[in-house]
Parts: sequence; C-alpha cells; structure tokens
Amino acid sequence: MPSLLEACAITKRFPGVTALREVSFDLRPGEIHALCGENGAGKSTLIKLLSGLHPHGSYEGELRLADRVAHFRSVADAQREGIAVIYQELALVPGLSIAENIFLGCEPRRGLLIDWEKLYTDARLFLTRVGLEVSPETPVAQLGIGQQQLVEIAKALSKQTRILILDEPTAALAEREVATLLDLLRGLRAQGIASIYISHKLDEVFALADRITVLRDGATISTHDRAATSKARVIRDMVGREISELFPRTVSPPGAVVLRADRLNVAPSAHAPTRLHDISFEVRAGEILGIGGLMGAGRTELLMHIFGAWGARISGAVEISGHALSGNDPVTALRHGLALVSEDRKRYGLVLDRDIGFNLSLSSITHLCRGVLVDEETEVRTNQNFFSSLRVKASSLETVVGTLSGGNQQKVVIGKALMTGPTVIFLDEPTRGIDVGAKLEVYELMNRLTAEGKAVVLVSSELPELMGMSDRILMLHEGRVGGEFTRAEATPEKLLAAAM
Repeated sequence: MPSLLEACAITKRFPGVTALREVSFDLRPGEIHALCGENGAGKSTLIKLLSGLHPHGSYEGELRLADRVAHFRSVADAQREGIAVIYQELALVPGLSIAENIFLGCEPRRGLLIDWEKLYTDARLFLTRVGLEVSPETPVAQLGIGQQQLVEIAKALSKQTRILILDEPTAALAEREVATLLDLLRGLRAQGIASIYISHKLDEVFALADRITVLRDGATISTHDRAATSKARVIRDMVGREISELFPRTVSPPGAVVLRADRLNVAPSAHAPTRLHDISFEVRAGEILGIGGLMGAGRTELLMHIFGAWGARISGAVEISGHALSGNDPVTALRHGLALVSEDRKRYGLVLDRDIGFNLSLSSITHLCRGVLVDEETEVRTNQNFFSSLRVKASSLETVVGTLSGGNQQKVVIGKALMTGPTVIFLDEPTRGIDVGAKLEVYELMNRLTAEGKAVVLVSSELPELMGMSDRILMLHEGRVGGEFTRAEATPEKLLAAAM
C-alpha cells in the first residue's frame, strides 16, 4: 500500500546533539501507527518535524506526502495539507466556548460579523462526530480533561484533517475516558483518517495500533505489524536490552513501624465538608505500601495532608518515628524525615528554568550551610553524588532542568527528596509520563531505598504497578479505606472491587 506520509532518512541536529539520525517512518492511509520509545528517543522531535514546527531546511533527508516531496515551512503549511497534532498539554482557550475554540481564527462570517448561528450549528456537527454530547456554547473551562481532548479533536476535524498526531493523549485521562478516546480513533480510522499514536502505555498501543515503530537514541530500531510482534519485543527494542521482569520487587522482612495514621478525618478547609474519612494505616521500615483507588478517591490529598501541604485536620493523628505531625507544616515533616515526590513534577517539584544542581539542593539547602552561607563545595559534591547515582542523562549539573526528558526530570525530583535524608518517602504517581526504561530505574531505586531501611508509600493509578511493587496495598474509595491487602492477597478483581 502506498504511503500517505513518509519520513525518509531524516537527520535533525541541535547545538551539541543529534536528535534524529537517518530516521525513516511511514504512515499509510486509514491506519493507526504507534510510535514508541524511551523519553529522549526522538519521538517529539520527529512529530515537530512532521507537523512543520521544525521547518524544511532545518533537517537533512526529506518528507513526502503521497507521491511528492513536502516542504513545510511552518505549522500552517502542515495544517493546510491536513496534518494536526493533539499535544499532551491542550491548546484551548478556557474562557471561550467550545464552538469558539473549534473555529478560532476561522470563524464563519456574514459580512464583517461572525455568523454565530452557523458557528454553533457547525460546531454541533463536529461534536456529534467525536461523540461529545455537550452544548457548543459551554465554556471550555467547565469541561474535564477528557472532554477537552475531544474538543481538540473536533477542532482538528473542522480543518479537514486527514492525519492526526496524538502525543501521550491518555496521560491525564480516567479509564472510561481512555476507552472513549480509543473508540473514537477506531471510528476515525474507519472514515479513512490516519493517526500517529505516541504512548508509553503498551496495553493501549496493542489494543489500537495497526503497526508499531520503535525509536531509540534518535534512530529507527524496528517497525512491526502489531499482530506479528509482542510487548516483550517492543520493550526490548525500546531499551536495547531484555527486561524479563517489569516489576522487580525485592521483598525483605519489614522492620519497626515508622509512620502511623490513626483515624484521620480531613477537610479541604476549616469549614468545608470532610474529604478524608476515618483513615488509619501504618508503614514499616523496609516496606512499600501501595495506595490505589479511582480518580478522585483522595490518594493525593492524603499524602499532601500528611506532608503538611493540604487540608484542615478535623480529627485523628499522624506520627513519624514517634513524632507527631500536625498536617499543616511541610518544614516540620521534612525535619522529621518525611519527603514527598508530588504527581505534578513541573508544578510542584521543579524550577524548570534553573539547572539540575539548583533543583537537587533546593529542599536541603539548610543542611548545606556553614553558618548563614551555603558551603558550595559540599553542595556541589553532594549534588554530584546524587546526579551520578541516579544516572541522570545530562552533560552536567549545569544543564537546565526544563531541557531534560520526563524520565530524567523525575530522577531530579526524586534526588531532591532523597537529599533531605528521609525515613519515609511518598511517591505520588512516580512513573507517570515516563518510558519503560526509566520506570525500571525508578523501581530499582525503590528497592534500594527499602533495602536501606527506608519506608516507601507508592500512589499509582496502574494496578499492575501497584501489585508488582507493593508489599501491602490500601485501596481508597471516595475518601475512605475500601480495603487493605497483602501482596499475596491482591488480585485485580479484589482491588477494583475495593476501589468501587
């Protein structure tokens, strides 16, 4: 079958680095082609090139559309050829209506004025096409993330898109929203619209894709028909080595209780309704306690409250190594040996425009002082130790964090937490948005921490990860404990039942 879009021996260089090395990739009419690879493999660079963000002349090799060479000099050039990108961070205007977002910049007009009746009528047609039953006059700010993503796709379809590129589209979606999106993409495939689907979630890739291409270190490693390959093969191609066990938990006998929560009742603020109800649990040294639940179950709120960064405690108590934590003072929590790696690393975990060294020492700067001044020699030596032990892929500590891949940003966030010398470390969705190889490194780090006698509390939305890495699992349901399970007791059916 002839290709609809083709990248032929593409090489893209930036100062000091070659992001793509003779990469070849092709998309057939009406197919869903998954693009997989570790963070930093070159996926983002390739889609920026395919969508005109890296213009013709800035790379070697050629792009072809059907039987002709494509010279995209801008995103607008690619859009005119029917190529649209749905990025992980959506490009909608929250204060405008759905219809205004769909036709932003190309509103139907009657003379010099916008034809509002036609705007809303046409918007309804595209909303029906993506299966979104919401009034087109609704402000985008009132929609959930899954609904906003459907608006983005409706916007793309309004521009006569024939090639849809989706970059980690399900990273922030609930399970039901994921199913809706996958069904929509299958429907668009039946209508002849081709898609490039980028995801770290191999279950989705194998449920959706017709073909799978793997990039590694800026080069094309393999392209397979989905039916003729396996997850193990794709993973091996992604990381360049065999991973026989995705969740390498090394279990050791737990020690003494280091964190205890007793009948916690917490509200978002002093006079608001209670959000967390009668929650009790304990964690022992050398143990990983997994916390699961559906979206909105209260997992993040629980961790944030114990750390002192969310909510007002109505009743109950928390102790860490015998010291009471009030739930309203992160400085005290840090001082008593509790560290938090939040789920939103870009918002809460990193200063993106500063270098790795600055970010690593940010939470432990008081420990690096001699008198009132920072001991720079000690700071650099300590930062270098963590930089090396965590195997951060960067040229030096001076590398700006915002330029790192997601997996390496996550290593810096974890390193910053570990530099505080914690007894207990909270990991809230620590592998979200990172590739298989980086996930494995996080799991191995968790094993090292528990082997050193530290306690880990792991929040994860992925049941295989919870079951694979936890010694015990606490499932939350609407702010309450729905069930607690040992590693041996835990099954997907039991965990979901407790969450629901």
